[in-house]
Amino acid sequence: MNTTRQGAAVNAGGIGVEGPRGWAFRGVDIAAEPGTLIAVQGPSGSGRTCLLLALTGRMRITEGEAEIAGFPLPKRMGSVRARTAIAHVPGVADLEPALTVGEHLKEQALLGHRFQGLGASLPWSKRNKEATRARIDAALAAVRLDPATLPKGLRTAVRDLERIEALRLSVALGVMHGPQLLAVDDVDLKLTGAERDQAWQLLRDLTREGTTVVAAGSDAPADALTVRTRQTDTEAAAPTPLQDDTTEEEAAHAFAETGRA
Repeated sequence: MNTTRQGAAVNAGGIGVEGPRGWAFRGVDIAAEPGTLIAVQGPSGSGRTCLLLALTGRMRITEGEAEIAGFPLPKRMGSVRARTAIAHVPGVADLEPALTVGEHLKEQALLGHRFQGLGASLPWSKRNKEATRARIDAALAAVRLDPATLPKGLRTAVRDLERIEALRLSVALGVMHGPQLLAVDDVDLKLTGAERDQAWQLLRDLTREGTTVVAAGSDAPADALTVRTRQTDTEAAAPTPLQDDTTEEEAAHAFAETGRA
């Protein structure tokens, strides 16, 4: 993992996403320098998850203009996706409860080999194994997840993790290949007060290493750039399906319906 990589600047003016079932969100403005912690806040069903997907090139914006790391959306969605990652997004980037921590980490590390092309060393070579181990160790260190503190170390199943541990693992997978921007959903959902502080500190530490972080949650720290998703008066009076308590399935459906480049 390259923790010195330049983060992505984020600029958006009046962006929105509309699908067949109505507006997920609209009228969002953002101006953030690389390495900024951006906190997305808003009521349930206001499109926070969809905004994260839009800013990472995984959902097509249908209104307004945006530029991520110098690439315009929606024209360069592929370029934006290649420089961003998502973590902890229900229905889109979930951990598999039956798999172990080690299995998740190894699978994600091996994805990097696939993208290196034919010139890379064979996945079973000594050189590749060492690189995989180093990549995993760097990701764990970045999120402060010590396998020794887990019930069965790297062999611990995801279903046996505490919520804060599962969040750290999800973020570790997200940062493993050095994205310029990381989007994290439901950062502090169902965490204790102390765990919420830990979660936001984790993301703040990533920004200090240069990564731009966009995170949806409540109780954002005062030093974060806060962006709010909200309904207009008309929308509040007549909510659309996407604005009425958006579920994991609805987020995934909106993701598919708006399309990918």
